[in-house]
Amino acid sequence: MILISLQILLFFSAFGQIQRNRIGLQYEKIPVRWDEGLPLGNGLIGELIWQKEDKLRFSLDHAELWDMRPMQELHTPGFNYKWVKEQVLADNYAAVQKIGDHPYDREPAPSKIPGAALEFEVKDWGGVKHTTLNIETAEATISWQNGVKMTSFVHAKQNIGYFKFENLNELNLRLLTPKYEGSSGNTVGGPVAGDDLARLGYKQGEVIQSGQSYRYIQQGWGGFYYEVYVKWKKINPKTIEGSWAISAHYPNKPQPEAQKIVASAPSYSAAWQLHQNWWTNFWAKSSVSLPDPVLEKQYYLELYKFGSAARSNTPPISLQAVWTADNGRIPPWKGDFHHDLNTQLSYWPAYSANHLEEAMGYLNHLDQNREQYKKYTQWYFGSNGLNVPGVTTLLGEEMGGWIQYSLSPTVSAWLAQHYYLQWRYSMDKDFLKTRAYPWFKEVAQHLEEITYIDKNGYRQLPLSSSPEINDNKKSAWFLENTNYDLALMRFLFAKANELALELNLRTEAEHYSKILNQFQSYHLSDNKELNFSKDLPYNQSHRHFSHLMAIHPLGEIRWENGAKDQEIITNSLKLLDKVGPAWWCGYSYAWEGNLKARAKDGEGAAAALTDFATAFCSTNSFHLNGDQTKSGKSNMTYRPFTLEGNFAYAAGIQEMLLQSYAGQIEVFPAIPQKWQQASFKDLRAEGAFLVSAQKTNGLVSRLEIKDDKGVKAKVKLPFKTNYNVFKKGLNVISQK
Repeated sequence: MILISLQILLFFSAFGQIQRNRIGLQYEKIPVRWDEGLPLGNGLIGELIWQKEDKLRFSLDHAELWDMRPMQELHTPGFNYKWVKEQVLADNYAAVQKIGDHPYDREPAPSKIPGAALEFEVKDWGGVKHTTLNIETAEATISWQNGVKMTSFVHAKQNIGYFKFENLNELNLRLLTPKYEGSSGNTVGGPVAGDDLARLGYKQGEVIQSGQSYRYIQQGWGGFYYEVYVKWKKINPKTIEGSWAISAHYPNKPQPEAQKIVASAPSYSAAWQLHQNWWTNFWAKSSVSLPDPVLEKQYYLELYKFGSAARSNTPPISLQAVWTADNGRIPPWKGDFHHDLNTQLSYWPAYSANHLEEAMGYLNHLDQNREQYKKYTQWYFGSNGLNVPGVTTLLGEEMGGWIQYSLSPTVSAWLAQHYYLQWRYSMDKDFLKTRAYPWFKEVAQHLEEITYIDKNGYRQLPLSSSPEINDNKKSAWFLENTNYDLALMRFLFAKANELALELNLRTEAEHYSKILNQFQSYHLSDNKELNFSKDLPYNQSHRHFSHLMAIHPLGEIRWENGAKDQEIITNSLKLLDKVGPAWWCGYSYAWEGNLKARAKDGEGAAAALTDFATAFCSTNSFHLNGDQTKSGKSNMTYRPFTLEGNFAYAAGIQEMLLQSYAGQIEVFPAIPQKWQQASFKDLRAEGAFLVSAQKTNGLVSRLEIKDDKGVKAKVKLPFKTNYNVFKKGLNVISQK
């Protein structure tokens, strides 16, 4: 292999487009579970289409439907990071669990809440001919034996959903509301099963019908309410069109009402054109072609869900995004924002897939809530700067749970990576100056203040953990930095130094370098495997690969660094496989795919991602946490769905095709030997390059790179000979 450095200005690619309309979802029957429904969404509102008994059902959701009552126990006087350490040392951890952990399981709120549902009478229409989700156009279609055809889409840019029925005289439609009064089981379901909605204590809202429309207003907690409105009409004797909207209303935050949104909405056909244009542009950003149809189909389904769940101007992707549970209960794990892994993994594929704008929704949310995070940091840690609770509400407020991760001292350091990636993939100097570096600077201030220098001269956290090792026991706390916390802090100060130098802030850069050098090396076993901590080797199966953070996603330990790092990576992943997947969930396999790709193990990456796609996904591609095949891929076989595994899977495919984290562009770094044909178009690399490549008969036959930033690229050529460097780019077309 050859490494070259060159100035690349512009070179246009000419790769074909994938027929994603062939990769969508197709059923002989309509799905009969809500979590298997056809998903439609635009980052703010969402729809799941399924059949409940003999009714066609649209489950409707809005990302800002939240009960945000505070978790009062967390603010018990004296409860803070210092006090927690005191209780750990005094062997009084039950007192900590009572305040920080138990309320999350016991109390129904704060929590995401569901919206409503539309039900259509279809029992007299005969059997279903076909059910399809076209991911190319983000449109669902169902046809019945009697000739009735239904189409539906959620507008990609406007907060309104549409439906159309053809070959139908009359439409029998009802608006159904969540059961906020009474009981669907009169049980406390806990965070996994979800609590009964009645436990929220709301007075049930009223549905008002007026002609061919329904309006529903539901009062929530603290002056919050939401409105649902649906309206339909005949376009001609055989065609009925309708639209729906949900609006969320908080005190002192005026929003257009759902009824007004529907009243001012364009027609189905006019809306459709704008909607289709958005999705055409979305899919034009990048594409891949794989010889494995299972992996390729799953990849495009993941990108489709990302396009349905992420926008720059909407809340970030929560556990279920815009598809809250339609089962009469609060969603699994309250549908909240888990920053110990879930939200981060949800944005892993955005950068290489060339969807930087959609990725900004996460960072915009974090910046909007900075003052709340600073308030929390002062209260709990007693430090200046900035940290983020590991589990938060829509407004960034802390929710508790296992406090090793829900109140972790290093959460904001992991979130800092997304600021770093946005900078590196865009090379937007203004973003670096006004948003990325200020975030790093404030996180660094927080971490410097709460750490101390031990007797050996190493900088330590007062309490460290490795989520979710040893669950929420006293033994889950460590008095020396775990590899998880160590990796995050080393990453934070290393990149703070890098960004300060980029901005010519040399004094600040030198300070960060000094702090970085005060951290010890990673804890290794005698066999050069990454431990959990100094005294705890990797000896138990667990879903969260927290001890491997330095390999991926942080890239502090790199294959490209040579033999020493390669030994650590190889041995750590061998041990991961040896201990086995007994207590893994779906996202573990997706993460493993990324890890194996970083180890240049194409066979291992493909195997892990295949296991994810075939054993841990619903028929609609949603990540169901447990092994649905019950074939021994995990002892966990339950089915609450979350989305981070889906998006981590997409990132794994991209890591197999293109890597640039190590300061060089490398194409096809980790694909199976049997993949003789493969290609990708316009995947994005660090440095703001768009890369396209093709493998033919096992050899790279084409490599094209384009850039408009004038940045110097370093390319690891996959060719023995025959490359040409032009003034306007690198064009390698063959291998001898």
